[in-house]
Amino acid sequence: MPTLHIILGPTAVGKSDYAVAEALRVGSPVVSCDSRQFYREMRIGTARPSEAQLAAVRHYFIADRSVTQPCSAGAFELEALALLEELFKEHDTVVMAGGSGLYIDALCKGLDDFPEADPALRAELSQRLRDEGVAALRTELRILDPESYASIDPANGQRIVRALEVTIATGRKYSDWKTHPSRERPFTIVKTGLTRPRPELYARIDARVVQMMEEGLLDEARALLPYRSLPALNTVGYRELFDYFDGAYDLAEAIRLIQRNTRHYAKKQLTYWARDPEIKWIELPSPSSLA
Repeated sequence: MPTLHIILGPTAVGKSDYAVAEALRVGSPVVSCDSRQFYREMRIGTARPSEAQLAAVRHYFIADRSVTQPCSAGAFELEALALLEELFKEHDTVVMAGGSGLYIDALCKGLDDFPEADPALRAELSQRLRDEGVAALRTELRILDPESYASIDPANGQRIVRALEVTIATGRKYSDWKTHPSRERPFTIVKTGLTRPRPELYARIDARVVQMMEEGLLDEARALLPYRSLPALNTVGYRELFDYFDGAYDLAEAIRLIQRNTRHYAKKQLTYWARDPEIKWIELPSPSSLA
């Protein structure tokens, strides 16, 4: 049976370097599993693999669509499975790299069979989120679906909107849809998690934000300002600069917030994966290039 080797870990840990080296070792391309590196317009802020890394081995799902063409976890599951079916005809092992836990889970286990989105209801709830704040929607969710209320991050307004949307549209609690068993895959899955000591990881994050600014993240974010309402742009690094453009704070504060929020995101990634006993964790040696 062919093997999918997934290289995962928090942002800035060094996944790209490690994945390219592993791909060269086994003669594999790299399949990206990063929910933001899909988008052509988001080069700097998503820490896309370097030109040298992209030239070293073939990469898939990197800059292959516009921010106006969203790729959900469910869509990624279908596209990635179709791609892997083709790649396994030529490769016994395929390397995948990414930090998007939901997308990795979608590919490995499948997603719950949620109903299609109701655009009108979602728009109404999203407007309420902006007007009333997340606390009001959480109060409604607590009444309609206590299980989802208890499990969803209180700061994740989009997840709360989705839970309410499904519950209201179907008359069935969002939490009740999350029941199907993992789907069988026609390949073996090996997961390698990369870590570093927390102070070193945070120092790498801070340094990479400075590097991004030097490479032109400010101009990239300014060019994307007309698309700020799209899901792809609800991303650390862009959100803070959009607020800077609005005059919410100065540029130095925007950079500080990007660094802080990226550190928080890395911590959430590690917390998310801590529940997965299939991951073999490796602490990387120092120093290593940012990736």
